[in-house]
Amino acid sequence: MSRLGGVAPYCSRVSAHRTLDQRISTGRAARQQTPRGALAEHVVAATRPDPVELLHSSDTHRDADFLPLKYERMSASPFAFFRGFAAMQAFDLAQGTRTSVTTQLCGDLHLSNLGVYASPERNLLFDVNDFDETLPGPFEWDLKRLVTSFVVLGRHRGFSTTAVASAAQNVVTAYRTRMNELASVSTLSVWYDRIDEPMLDQLAVSSLSKKELKQFEASLAKARRKTSSDAALKLTEVAADGVRRFRSDPPLLTRTDAEHADPANLLASLHNYRVSLVNDRRRLLERFRMVDMARKVVGVGSVGTRCWVLLFEGRDPDDLLILQAKEAGPSVLEPFLRKSAFRHDGRRVVEGQRLMQAQSDIFLGWTTGPLDRSRHYYVRQLRDMKGGVDPDRISAALLPQYAAMCGMAVARAHARGGDAVEISSYLGSGDRLDRALVEYGEAYADQNARDFEAFMTTRETS
Repeated sequence: MSRLGGVAPYCSRVSAHRTLDQRISTGRAARQQTPRGALAEHVVAATRPDPVELLHSSDTHRDADFLPLKYERMSASPFAFFRGFAAMQAFDLAQGTRTSVTTQLCGDLHLSNLGVYASPERNLLFDVNDFDETLPGPFEWDLKRLVTSFVVLGRHRGFSTTAVASAAQNVVTAYRTRMNELASVSTLSVWYDRIDEPMLDQLAVSSLSKKELKQFEASLAKARRKTSSDAALKLTEVAADGVRRFRSDPPLLTRTDAEHADPANLLASLHNYRVSLVNDRRRLLERFRMVDMARKVVGVGSVGTRCWVLLFEGRDPDDLLILQAKEAGPSVLEPFLRKSAFRHDGRRVVEGQRLMQAQSDIFLGWTTGPLDRSRHYYVRQLRDMKGGVDPDRISAALLPQYAAMCGMAVARAHARGGDAVEISSYLGSGDRLDRALVEYGEAYADQNARDFEAFMTTRETS
């Protein structure tokens, strides 16, 4: 059976049901094989590639015209550089000690890849929201990257050593505490767990000052306004012929008239996308018709990959839907872990997202094309109440609270993608792992600073 069809990728991994005691024993045995303190070490391998050369070699599949923009965005700060270069840390993680405790990984878990978004019921959820690099792997790889991101950002912002260390520690402490809680509840309780708006409010009221609480409420209100309709008003305009089309704002937004695309490729791409949806979502999509498309530049690490925005019209010209088709290539983790069970990288991203997120976008699916049939894409709504922390504005006082919330969210995602009991049994109830990963995060932030310096030196001399 093809790995693209049926349920073969899942059936091939089904194993005999393990008892609770067996799962606990497996986690504790992993602790003996890989002591928690061993995860503190950052290994600099003799074969470590030059960071600038690795960056350039990893960008060979991207459109060269957009690479100057990517490197400009990465040069903004050590944190921006860290965001845009997951491949370097993936290499380094593979050289060090790793556990046998696995789960579905985000693969690029930094603090800007968590935030709020709308559930199908139009409620705000806080969760991991980027899965371009998702792949099964050692659970601590996600945590190591997330902890490091808080250290890198805190240092860049000039926060005190105490505030930075507190944020890094809170990530792991909250993760461990929440994972231990999830290990003690029923299987369905783990699956239904989520950080929703009432829980966000409760966490905010209990930990934020009045000023910080006001800022928090304003950020949620801003996220609620970020809908497909809001995006349409900002990204489109009514042309002289009375038809709404995307505005042209090169290089950030460049119109590509759907009428000038290869009709066979475009129709095949839309058909394949519809097939990837469950039937009720497919029927919903059929009530819209595509009227325009454009290429859009997004993110930092994603600059240079293909990203299309597709404009659809529903019952009338004011009933608009914008979908984003984002290119998906192989995960940066694949050279160091097992290859994905899915040959289609768009599907790899979608399946990982559906597994890890509490709820996912109703239009989440995958396809190839639309203009180049060799490229894989995943599709979702654009800006569906998405919101996140602004790394350039978050305060030193708020950083540790945000870190704890991220740790809780990742624990829930890992409990869905792996075995909460096994992970919890490895973590234990003490803070040994917490201290080890903080030590790692500080060491890797030093490494990132050296890599960033090399990157900036190359830019200045080129």
